[in-house]
Amino acid sequence: MGKNVLIISTSLRNNSNSEILAREAERGAVSAGHNVQFVSLKDKNIKFCTGCLACQILGHCTINDDANEITSKMKEADVIVWCTPVYYYEMTGQMKTLIDRANSLFASKYKFKDVYLISTSADTSEDSAQIVIDGIKGWISCFNGVNFSGSLNAGGVTNPLDIQKYPQYLEKAFELGSKI
Repeated sequence: MGKNVLIISTSLRNNSNSEILAREAERGAVSAGHNVQFVSLKDKNIKFCTGCLACQILGHCTINDDANEITSKMKEADVIVWCTPVYYYEMTGQMKTLIDRANSLFASKYKFKDVYLISTSADTSEDSAQIVIDGIKGWISCFNGVNFSGSLNAGGVTNPLDIQKYPQYLEKAFELGSKI
């Protein structure tokens, strides 16, 4: 039986390079027999965490917006794949906001054990996504038994659809999904 995989695309741009890679990872995971849910943060209403910590008692955030539904999906997933463009060597603001809003997971019986990262960046250097990786690892360190299980950064993409010039990245995203 396959794993329950949640892919979260955090780019808000149409024809986003990171979302194209996320869809390739989805294809790979489906081809491997996994049950995949795909969530895009486009058109989602996700407010900032207020730091009230009520979620630690209630098991969900008191702010009634789209973050609670996404966080519920995160809780039930075996695997979470975050997908983000790299802006100024960091994850998108909406990704960080969702991570903050997922604070209710800390005190819950979450199922996820593996977390992956797919990112795109204009910079082609090997470490252009390192701060994003460090941020994800920091989040993961708050959860017992959860592993950072892999990442893919596609460098050299700036404009929408640029990723199509790099079939090797599309193949690597498919492979990442198929090996979950």
